[in-house]
Amino acid sequence: MAGIVVKPRARILHGHDWVFSSEVLKVFGKPNDGDVISLRDGRDHLIGSAIYNSKSQIVARRFSRRKQDLDFDFFKRRIAQAAEYRARRGIDPHLGRVVWSESDGLPGVIIDRYGEHFVLQTLTMAMDQRKELIANAIVDLFGDVTIIERNDAPVRKAEGLELRSGIWRGQASPEIKIDINGVKFDVDLLRGHKTGFYLDQRANYKIVAGYAKDRSVLDCFTSQGAFALACARGGAAAVVGVDASAESIAVAKENAKRNQVTAMFIEEDVFAFLRAAEKAESEYDLIILDPPSFTKVRGGLRDALRGYRELHVRAFKLLSKDGILATFSCSHHVNETAFAQTIADALVDARRSARKLRRVEQALDHPVLPTIPETEYFKGFLLEMMPGR
Repeated sequence: MAGIVVKPRARILHGHDWVFSSEVLKVFGKPNDGDVISLRDGRDHLIGSAIYNSKSQIVARRFSRRKQDLDFDFFKRRIAQAAEYRARRGIDPHLGRVVWSESDGLPGVIIDRYGEHFVLQTLTMAMDQRKELIANAIVDLFGDVTIIERNDAPVRKAEGLELRSGIWRGQASPEIKIDINGVKFDVDLLRGHKTGFYLDQRANYKIVAGYAKDRSVLDCFTSQGAFALACARGGAAAVVGVDASAESIAVAKENAKRNQVTAMFIEEDVFAFLRAAEKAESEYDLIILDPPSFTKVRGGLRDALRGYRELHVRAFKLLSKDGILATFSCSHHVNETAFAQTIADALVDARRSARKLRRVEQALDHPVLPTIPETEYFKGFLLEMMPGR
């Protein structure tokens, strides 16, 4: 088997599963992009099997600590193990993430389940070349289901892969209905955000709605209106959802009608809306900040933190004396420490004080590996303003 020898201080020798191009001591055996290769240390000891791509900054991603090929039995075993883990954790087996990339030993593979529809992403070249095997394993494990390919994520470009979407297996329509804590949504698995819906926020819709009763609510970056509708069902006095996307606002309005709840949805840039609301001396009792990722690369961290700080300053200025802020970040490069410090800095800028009510993490069906920080991307806080401070 072809492979690479890693440098003595490579992160893979300290528990990580990635090898960056700068960590390669030498390549042997002339591997092709997408091949399975062996990884060896400077003493020629095998440290695992990996997928290889010379076009990527991450040239190798380990998927096993022993000699292992990517065949049908391997994919079936790994997907079955991932499903069994979630079953032991009490996660709904019919709605949620079945496979989360490195966290389930399948680097670059994401599988989300919506009932009898499975949405597949293959974000690394080797896994993309083996989509057929992965699809066969899904069918063998779960039956004659519909498999939808959502390989339209820009991260594929870093692997030299084109963007594409479509129905991979089955004939069922990609337009489905789901129920999240009693709120009904129409979801388009081919065109909706991520794999169709923000499943990683599922538990948090209920948590935030628990604070909404008799409060005026502002849901920023509302997308399909999930937080707004959950709060409306939770007894909010008034609900406003804001998003810059005309398509998202149209979907949110339809979802409100479907659930027979009252909420106002406004198509506008959130920052512009918050500036205008401050000038108008508007006030809200509960504000939700759930923006898309502010940066996909480490080089954009400074601008991302600047954006988060402004966003929080404006939100703090609009909150009532005992108002509540629910704030979330899905930017991997903004770690929890930096996010918390940005919130603290924004409180100082806004001349407000707050108590932390609780913190939230990514859902259990998105498990985190302590040795691979990249598997953790989501963090959130609920804060309550302190009156008279």
